[in-house]
Amino acid sequence: MTPVALLFLAVSMSADAFAASISKGAELTKPRFRHAVGIGLVFGIIEAMTPVLGWVAGKASQQYVEAWDHWVAFTLLSIIGLHMMYEGLKKEEKVEHRKQTLWLLVLTATATSLDAMAVGASLAFIDVNIITTSLAIGLATTVMASLGTLLGHKFGKYVGHWAELIGGVVLIGIGVMVVVEHTGVL
Repeated sequence: MTPVALLFLAVSMSADAFAASISKGAELTKPRFRHAVGIGLVFGIIEAMTPVLGWVAGKASQQYVEAWDHWVAFTLLSIIGLHMMYEGLKKEEKVEHRKQTLWLLVLTATATSLDAMAVGASLAFIDVNIITTSLAIGLATTVMASLGTLLGHKFGKYVGHWAELIGGVVLIGIGVMVVVEHTGVL
């Protein structure tokens, strides 16, 4: 995977955490920088672990799907991308100011990282360094979720859905690139 593709993948994987952290920031009465970084770290650590878990599962099944692995990667990335786009187009719910708990934050971060697990499974079928990839995803998610928390307090109802839409489009684009590389169309 090229550095540019890795950057796009990392940023697109952080889009759902960015959108979720915007809503978390919107729920806070006045988020502090260290609070935003703490939220970002929770999202980032979990988001960095899940692609590795998916990659391990993908590697375990690789011998069974090797002939059509690029189609598996394309299908998984496209489904995740379409789902992210759907979530970005859904009607926003009214934002309430609520106290955040670590348990709820971990649950939210885990829910938003499930797509990264599926992406990790699809990455098992292409030539990538999963440690570098997962660290890039975790770092991008930490930064994006921290920013999302701070922005969410001011602009939460205006920004969140765009992150999901753009992230979905990028994932579909990466899936198309995988098929193009493996089939030699271009």
